[in-house]
Amino acid sequence: MAQVLEFKLPDLGEGLTEAEIVRWLVEVGDAVAIDQPVVEVETAKAMVEVPCPYGGVVTARFGEEGTELPVGAPLLTVAVGAPEGSSGSGGDSGSDPESTGGSGNVLVGYGTGAPAARRRRIRPDRLDRPVTEAPVSGAPLVEAPVVEAPVVKVLVAEASVSEGPVPVVSPLVRRLARQHDIDLRRLAGSGPDGLILRADVDRAIRTAEETATATARVAQAPVRAQVPAAAPNGVAVAVDAERIPLRGVRGAVADKLSRSRTEIPDATCWVDADATELMAVRAAMNAATGPSAGPKVSVLALLARICTAALARFPELNSTVDTEAREIVRLSGVHLGFAAQTERGLVVPVVRDAHTRNAESIGAEIARLTELARTGKLSPAQLTGGTFTLNNYGVFGVDGSTPIINHPEAAMLGVGRIMPKPWVHQGELAVRQVVQLSLTFDHRVCDGGTAGGFLRYVADCVEQPAVLLRTL
Repeated sequence: MAQVLEFKLPDLGEGLTEAEIVRWLVEVGDAVAIDQPVVEVETAKAMVEVPCPYGGVVTARFGEEGTELPVGAPLLTVAVGAPEGSSGSGGDSGSDPESTGGSGNVLVGYGTGAPAARRRRIRPDRLDRPVTEAPVSGAPLVEAPVVEAPVVKVLVAEASVSEGPVPVVSPLVRRLARQHDIDLRRLAGSGPDGLILRADVDRAIRTAEETATATARVAQAPVRAQVPAAAPNGVAVAVDAERIPLRGVRGAVADKLSRSRTEIPDATCWVDADATELMAVRAAMNAATGPSAGPKVSVLALLARICTAALARFPELNSTVDTEAREIVRLSGVHLGFAAQTERGLVVPVVRDAHTRNAESIGAEIARLTELARTGKLSPAQLTGGTFTLNNYGVFGVDGSTPIINHPEAAMLGVGRIMPKPWVHQGELAVRQVVQLSLTFDHRVCDGGTAGGFLRYVADCVEQPAVLLRTL
C-alpha cells in the first residue's frame, strides 16, 4: 500500500522564519526523485531551490506562487512506495520510506542537518488544505514511475477533483451543508482527527448569513465621495492608494534599517579627497604587461583594501555592541560587506577574511559575489556575518550621503562619485579628480577623534596611495 508523506518547508537557517513561493518546479502527478528540487522560494536573504527528501508521485501542492509560508508549513505531499500485493518485483527499496525514509537532505547546501521528516499518513483535516489535487480519471489507481523503479500503482484519491475526500461521517451534516451551500472542504473540523461536526456547519452558516447581511447594507448605502482615510500613523491616505507588502528582501531591509535607526546612536563625518593619484595608480596596474600583469583592479577593490588597512589602525570601528551584556565586542577579523543594488532590492554580500586579502583578491571576490547577487543566487551565508560595510553610492551619480549603519555593525564608509573639480594642488588651482568620503559610525564604540582619524587615514591613502606601502 502506498504511503502519502507530507514534506514541510524546512528550516532555511540564518534565523529565517518564512519564505515566499516564487515558482513551482513540479506539477501534481509528476514523479520526483529523492533530493530533486520541487519549488523555488524567496527568503529575506536569497532565492533558494528546495529539494524534496522523498521519491514518489506528487499528490498535492500547498500554496500558489506568491504565497508566503512559515517554516514548518506543508509544501507538498508525495505518494511513496507500491500498493499491497506488488512487493515481488514492483518496488525499489531506494524510494520506500520503510527502508530509507527519504534522504534527510531537505535543503542541500544550507546546513539544515535535521533528521529526515517522520513518515506518517495525512490526517483527514490535512486533506482539506491542498490548493491543487491530482487529476483522477475515475479509476482509483494511477500508474506513475517512482525513482527509476518499475511502474507501480499509487493510490491517489477516491473521488473527483471537485469533490475530494471530506472528513464527515453524518449524512445529516452533509445534507445541512448542501442545503446552505457550505463547502465542507473549506471547514476545519473540531471533532476527533478533524472530523466535521454539525456545530462546525452551523457556525459556518451563521458566518455566511452575517457576511451576506453586511454586503447588503453596503450595497444599499448611498455612494459617498472618496475621502482620504486616516492611516494608523495619522497620515491621510487616499482610498485608491496602492499598498505594497513589505516582505522578502524589501521587508528584511526595512526591518534592519529600522532597527539600526532605533538602537544605534550614529553620527557622520565626511571629507573631500583628491583621488587623482589613486586613479593614476589603478590605470598603471591595469596597463601592466608581462609577468606583472594580472586581472583588472576596480576602484572599489582599492577602496576596500584601504578600508582593511584603516581598520587595522582603528579596530574600534570593527566591532559590535552587545546590548544585553552592555559590552563592546571588538572583532578580530574583517568581513567586509559591500552594498549592491539588484532587481530584488538592496543586498550586502560579504567578502570573508578581507584583512588577509590583497586588492586583486578582494576585487575577484567582489566580482564573483556581484554576479551571484545579479542572478539572485547568493546564499544566506554570503549575506550575513559582515563586520564593516563599504557603500559606493557614487555609481548612482551622487556626491554624498549619510548612510544608515548595517546593524549590528559599528560603521559604514560611503563613497561618492569621482569627478573633475577645481582643486588647489601644490599651491596652484588645477582640475583634479575629487571624491567625497563619508563615515557613519556608532558613537557608543568610539568618539569623534577615532572616527575622524579613520576617515583621515582613508583620505590620505586615496590622495597618496604610497601610504599603503607601509602596511603591505
